[in-house]
Amino acid sequence: MIDVIIAGGGPTGAMLAGELRLHGVRVLVLEKDAEPAAYVRSLGLHVRSIEVMDQRGLLERFLAHGRQYPVRGGYFAAIDKPVPELDTAHGYILGIPQPVTDRLLAEHATELGAEIRRGCEVVGASQDEDGVSVELADGTRLRSRFLVGCDGGRSTVRKLLGIGFPGQPAQTETLLGEMEVTETQETITAVVTEIRQTEKRFGLGPVGEGRYRVVVPAEGVAEDRSVPPTLEEFKRQLRACSGTDFGVHSPRWLSRFGDATRLAEHYRVGRVLLAGDAAHVHPPLGGQGLNLGIQDAFNLGWKLAAEVTGRAPEGLLDSYEGERRPVAAAVLDNTRVQSLLISTDPTAQAVRRLMAELMDFEGVSRHLIEKVTALDIRYDVGEGHELLGRRLRDVKLKQGRLYELMHGGRGLLLDQTGGRLSLAGWADRVDHVVDGSEELDVPAVLLRPDGHVAWVGEDQEELLDRLPRWFGAATG
Repeated sequence: MIDVIIAGGGPTGAMLAGELRLHGVRVLVLEKDAEPAAYVRSLGLHVRSIEVMDQRGLLERFLAHGRQYPVRGGYFAAIDKPVPELDTAHGYILGIPQPVTDRLLAEHATELGAEIRRGCEVVGASQDEDGVSVELADGTRLRSRFLVGCDGGRSTVRKLLGIGFPGQPAQTETLLGEMEVTETQETITAVVTEIRQTEKRFGLGPVGEGRYRVVVPAEGVAEDRSVPPTLEEFKRQLRACSGTDFGVHSPRWLSRFGDATRLAEHYRVGRVLLAGDAAHVHPPLGGQGLNLGIQDAFNLGWKLAAEVTGRAPEGLLDSYEGERRPVAAAVLDNTRVQSLLISTDPTAQAVRRLMAELMDFEGVSRHLIEKVTALDIRYDVGEGHELLGRRLRDVKLKQGRLYELMHGGRGLLLDQTGGRLSLAGWADRVDHVVDGSEELDVPAVLLRPDGHVAWVGEDQEELLDRLPRWFGAATG
């Protein structure tokens, strides 16, 4: 029997597969598309996702294929305001096309031993006390201990489970494509600059090899968004918005996206779970979607692995929904707000002007940028020190740096007491690092495999009380 079947081989599914393999879990990824998607829905990684890649030793691969951009104004509803310094060693956005992100994460998962099968569409699933039976479109039947739906906003797994997906249907739609143009760059820049003063869902930007990424509001909302727009639709809408179609031609791909906002009522039903767009959809404002899915996988992976290997304490797997669903709800809220703020409606524009004034206050600006970059997340791990529940930034140690020690996906006790603390009984799951950092003014911190702080202190009894909550019973 397979330990975990993942439906969907996009960034969420591939990230989850890699996380599970770090703990020896047998993983099979089923992707319905025979070939990787060529279209570029996401353009990059935000700060927290960059940290995640660093924590798993993947960042150098991503840096080699991407471009670093400073976090500048315009991150929230395209309101151009200065950005305060962020509490991170990676204060930049990594521009990298989604197909490259997908490929790098899939390569990482297969290197660790995950199997990825393309052209395999899940059409049926049923579960019992011992596992999940999965049926494919070609009639193949498979059996696993758990099934995770990472199969997008139209998730088959979610529908098979009967999980509600309440929210708001799309009110507006945007056309997105990659194509060539005949107009000069000087004219394109001038027109785009003028139009974007009022219409933020409009733009043409070079992506290399003479091609441009083109974004323009659609005329209405299509009945079936899976049907791509035509080049003529692009031309018509470009002319409607700007008076010119820029001579667009030779499209590489064309797509459309809406501003539907939905959140799954549950992330888990028995042995079946949801992650990524299968659990939440929202407007792409702020570029948060792909990042949200990757971070879902980062939270779920070690918890599901502990369940599979029999080491999970009671309630650990359920904490996935308890921690990640509120995060998704917050993203849905901030994208709803951004959708309002980019509207050309006069009332919305008045709200936008007021928000722009408020963002002159550093506290407001910091609050919003930390939301978009996911640096504001604090899980409920109990009362106490201000670090509890937060991710710990990469800090320099006397013998290296923190994130270099987290590549294996294990827990970590960073001990600045000189070694007075002990991990006896948990050394097979948690690394004990006796080192110091001038950037960390606490005796010791216990980090979960996802880098969030589970305990702060120097009392051995307190540590022994906290370890079982996240890492299960002691052994030996």
